[in-house]
Amino acid sequence: MPHEQVQQRVGLFGRIGAGNLGNDASLEAVLQYLRREHPDAVLDAMFTGPEPVGDRYGLRVTRLNWLRPAGRSRSRLLHIVLTMLRIGIGAVADAIWIGAWVSGHDVVILPGMGLFETDLAQRPWEFPYSLFLVSAAGRLFGTKVAYVSVGATATEQPVTGRLLRAACRLAHYRSFRDQSSLDAARRMRMAGPDDRVYPDLVFALPVPPARPEPTGAVAVGVMAYDGTPSDRNRAAEVRSAYVGKMTQLVRSLIDDGHRVRLMIGDFNDLPVVEEILADARSRWTGPGEPPVVFEELSTIDEVMDQLSQVDLVVGTRFHTVLVALMLGKPTVAIAYGRKHTELMNEMGVGDWVQQIADLDADLLEKQVASLSNDRARITQILTARATRNREQLDEQFARLSTELLNTPSRA
Repeated sequence: MPHEQVQQRVGLFGRIGAGNLGNDASLEAVLQYLRREHPDAVLDAMFTGPEPVGDRYGLRVTRLNWLRPAGRSRSRLLHIVLTMLRIGIGAVADAIWIGAWVSGHDVVILPGMGLFETDLAQRPWEFPYSLFLVSAAGRLFGTKVAYVSVGATATEQPVTGRLLRAACRLAHYRSFRDQSSLDAARRMRMAGPDDRVYPDLVFALPVPPARPEPTGAVAVGVMAYDGTPSDRNRAAEVRSAYVGKMTQLVRSLIDDGHRVRLMIGDFNDLPVVEEILADARSRWTGPGEPPVVFEELSTIDEVMDQLSQVDLVVGTRFHTVLVALMLGKPTVAIAYGRKHTELMNEMGVGDWVQQIADLDADLLEKQVASLSNDRARITQILTARATRNREQLDEQFARLSTELLNTPSRA
């Protein structure tokens, strides 16, 4: 039976709709593929933030967790007791909630994202447990679960590691978005011998036309960064140091005559933008407003539109960096994980990376100047690499159709 005549029930699952534009962009790439190649598939989703995404993409969306987060009690002891009760009740409730949802599908796709990454703080009973439930329910009910172009890092957290390992191993299909993710998955005994690397799903999205004429503008992508899980006790110090260095960079760019466009990749980043804008306004002595702009954005199309208006990018959030590279914009990446370095190396621009823990604002200024002097050559390299990545994702989509979607429905 041709695949157009098979009405597959396909579910999409993930941390979508919670304000992270990169995660939402990964969803959009998979949705475009499904609606183009499998228009008869019945689509729905289970996401962190159901309302805005469901309306935007025309999906029926179920809330990911049965229990909603509770506010903090004034009593520390009472808060601990209530938290433990909620974890216990939530673990049982979510097993039933997620299991029932998975059982109603032929295929569940988890599109991109750093699903198996542990660079940023998360507790085992949060998203790692949800991933385990999805994969276990898939095995139990005969639903094919697919982790598509996901990121992974090795973790020393034993409970988190066991949950992520089980989630990954129980899946029907796995691919990783870079070699370091696949290597980490193999070290964690999560990956199988046939698992492959395919580029980040966002490379599959259509891009706006290039603007060859220089604009003199530099995009600075910021993040509400407060360190790794090991930095919990000094999170405020880490955040202050990062914001201070990004503020210094913006000052320098303005002094050098650049227009600056501030950008975010998550709604949580807004306070950092506000601090930098306030500093720029307090120091500005020229007429009118300082040459720093920030326009709110809520979709990946808006991210692309704003980045298309600049010559150069300094980015922190992974998908701010990725989209800039995809558009052929010479970029300095501020890396809070191995994935930034891996991406920049794959795109042929590995010399323009700094690690966020050792961020040097003076070096950032020199790197921006270096990119500006070599802009045409770097743009050519990035354009060729982005085309290659789109071709590789077309290959992966063909595999997904063959291995997951061109089979009879269980209904």
